Amino acid sequence: MLDTLFKKRLSDEVLAKYFVNGILNTIEQGFNEIKSFLEEDPAFVTPPDLKDARNGHFAMIVIAGNIGELSNTFSPSQQKSLMPVIFNMLADSLGMEEKDFKELYNDYAAFMKRVNYPSKVTLYSMSKGMFHKYGLNEYQENYFKSLNTPNPLFIKRMDEIMKNFLWNWDAFFKRYKVY
Repeated sequence: MLDTLFKKRLSDEVLAKYFVNGILNTIEQGFNEIKSFLEEDPAFVTPPDLKDARNGHFAMIVIAGNIGELSNTFSPSQQKSLMPVIFNMLADSLGMEEKDFKELYNDYAAFMKRVNYPSKVTLYSMSKGMFHKYGLNEYQENYFKSLNTPNPLFIKRMDEIMKNFLWNWDAFFKRYKVY
């Protein structure tokens, strides 16, 4: 009871700032770990050559996944007020015009939905998105390569790693009050 009295209430702008900065920090800090994991995963016949890989795809997959999860956390009216602030902050942080960023986001969200069909689990779409965007099919054994689908054991391991890049709203709401 007292916990709810002393939680700090956040505006949309402050909430978006925490969310955007948190997501961007995890992307920046986590990409090299992701590359190491991919290069060492036993599902690949030959290790993927990712030494020159950039974090752009990874960043957009994490961003699209986290924005997609907002609908599971906030009401439509809350999303309506929060989303423009988030898009504006992300566009600014990435040095893009907001219109261009929204277009890029929509492209990634549609791509992730397509590669994850018929599932609607965000985590799976993030793992499968990484598989396809970083061209990992060519490093698999022939059976899965011919199907152009990720080895299920790889996806299971990738899911375990990618869940660390989804925003933990439960922990956040224990500390802050949002509306």
